[in-house]
Amino acid sequence: MATRSGMTPETMQVDSNNLYREETYSDLKAASIRVLTPVKADGNLDPERTRHYIGDTQLMTQMGPIPVQFELEAGNLQQAFEKFPEGVREAVERLNERAKEMAREEASRIVVPSKMPGGGIPGGGLAGLPGVR
Repeated sequence: MATRSGMTPETMQVDSNNLYREETYSDLKAASIRVLTPVKADGNLDPERTRHYIGDTQLMTQMGPIPVQFELEAGNLQQAFEKFPEGVREAVERLNERAKEMAREEASRIVVPSKMPGGGIPGGGLAGLPGVR
């Protein structure tokens, strides 16, 4: 089960001062935008907080579809859809940079035998066994 911030069912608490109503708008092709509208615990709009616009799409790759989500700085739904293509480009750039960073981290963990002290991993030869010259 996925948890946020280490929460478990036993420790989970709902923050009733941070509630949002969620609506989804789509062009039924590639673009979906989730609008998170702040509400009070009684369900009425909370004018003190701002709406959030979250872009959502999938990109096809050789390894299959990759979900891409990103926040859009917009004042209304029309602006959010206008900014959607640039939001996708920026999100993909961030994904590429993260993938490169992860590859560098993984490469730095790889132990190459020729770089180990003493000429490699010991015990790889047959010398010293009875009957082996």
